Amino acid sequence: MSCHYVGLDVHKASICIAVLNAEGKLVMESVVETGAATILDFLKSLRGRVEVTFEEGTHAAWLYDTLQRAKARVVVCDPRKNRQLRDGNKSDRVDARKLAQLLRAGLLSPVYHGEHGTRDLKELVRSYEYLVEDSTRVMNRIKALYRSRAIACSGTDVYKPGRRGDWLAKLPGVGARARAERLYSELDHLTGLRREARTDLVAECRRHPAAKVLL
Repeated sequence: MSCHYVGLDVHKASICIAVLNAEGKLVMESVVETGAATILDFLKSLRGRVEVTFEEGTHAAWLYDTLQRAKARVVVCDPRKNRQLRDGNKSDRVDARKLAQLLRAGLLSPVYHGEHGTRDLKELVRSYEYLVEDSTRVMNRIKALYRSRAIACSGTDVYKPGRRGDWLAKLPGVGARARAERLYSELDHLTGLRREARTDLVAECRRHPAAKVLL
């Protein structure tokens, strides 16, 4: 049975593909759109046993799930451990070709994929982290508004809902107070979303066996 080793260099808009045969000869190179239908159609055109590799990255989870529909062995590799990819000239075509060569030689360091086990957890963690970052940004803007007018506002008193009337009264001008009110409203909304995100995150964490060990 013939065998093909396929290296994919994945980008937002396109995927560069290099295909080697069992003897290591480059038999095909192509660039296709980053889409499920296009990559699957390409792989279906290859006869015999097919092995595919690409680097762990933004599209890795999506692409791994997509390739499960193809009759191919899929290896998601760790780019930090593939130093050979950084040798020589840097280009998309060279990267795809080198990935195929390393796959054929069995020199890739795989990253585990195959279950959705922690994928939901990772998404919930990202959601919570981004909300924390957004909240911090708004809080910094609130303090900057007061400090730019030489109004001392150390600590957290300036954020407390029960004290906001007193703090707003310190701001000179209707425009500054309106801006502060909108920032407070934004902070309240983000705070509510953070609570929801944290609740979802904790609930998902408790579903995993590791949680009992850590507790």
